[in-house]
Amino acid sequence: MNHTTPPPRSPDDQEDRSPKFEWDFHVSAVVSSSVGTISDTLGVIEVNSSGTLFATGGIARKIRVYTLNGNPTCQFNICTPAKLSSLKWKPLSAGKTMGSADYDGVITEYDLETQMPVFERDEHSGRRIWSMDYSHGSVVGASGSDDGTMQIWDPRHDGVKSVGKVHFGAPVCCVEFSPFGGALLAVGCADRKAYVYDVRNMVNPVAILDGHQRTVSYTRFVDDRTVVTSGTDGCLKMWNIEDHDHSLIRTYRGHTNQRRFVGLSIWRNQGLIGCGSESNQVFVYDKRWGEPIWVHGFEPEGGTRSEHGFVSSICWSQVGDDECTLVGGGSDGVVKIFSGKRKTLT
Repeated sequence: MNHTTPPPRSPDDQEDRSPKFEWDFHVSAVVSSSVGTISDTLGVIEVNSSGTLFATGGIARKIRVYTLNGNPTCQFNICTPAKLSSLKWKPLSAGKTMGSADYDGVITEYDLETQMPVFERDEHSGRRIWSMDYSHGSVVGASGSDDGTMQIWDPRHDGVKSVGKVHFGAPVCCVEFSPFGGALLAVGCADRKAYVYDVRNMVNPVAILDGHQRTVSYTRFVDDRTVVTSGTDGCLKMWNIEDHDHSLIRTYRGHTNQRRFVGLSIWRNQGLIGCGSESNQVFVYDKRWGEPIWVHGFEPEGGTRSEHGFVSSICWSQVGDDECTLVGGGSDGVVKIFSGKRKTLT
């Protein structure tokens, strides 16, 4: 069975805990460049700002760029020297430059027209970089690594040394600048906590989000006041980073996540949260409810769920209001594109 809809809670439960199934989703396309081996596992998917292209990277040491509209086709691929953990379209480059982070601890920027590297920095002592991001509307970047540091860097500076660095004493799994502008940067760490910094003053975090029982693998901004974190304790948590206590707003449960990176993405226009699962399924949550509003198995049509397969990466297009697009990638290298549409009220 391709997808399931969880049963609603008892009407005796509070209304805000009973999910409403307001969206219809379906698979609109399937893309595969794999032969079904572990070397095809996708570690990252990134959709560009206009929702017309998406890029994939992972164990196969290739950046592949596809069209997103209509019938997805691979435009080109770039061979990279190491396995990839993170990709980002570089702001202010008209979509012509992409940044990547790899298992050898190197940040590389590629000119997508020439498909050649144009910038490189290696300041994480050769330790695996799990995540990189660019500041909104800026070329300033940040990266988090197994070396236990989060570094901020500016390619315009001579020597590309870090312009800011925080030592955590545990691997840094995720960094994300606020996509709403401003100076906030969220960091997920293997010490079971997430941190929010104002990059203008990195001495102390402006918020410490402490509630997960295991590694915090992803941090994502929902809006300029709210952050969602994902942990390998099998849950997502949404936090208010503006109030004094940085309070926990809601916990989301349903997917399986104990040891792998399974992806996390927010469709900010309508507050939908997408994540993968070690059960080889895609989960969609509405930020208003703690239970999923849609679940889809990644197994082939008519096939059975792989015992070892899992959904490893996920990304929403940020285009649209009543219609949406979600791109998911699996450990077998297969990409599925899901189209969603708000149900007509009757």
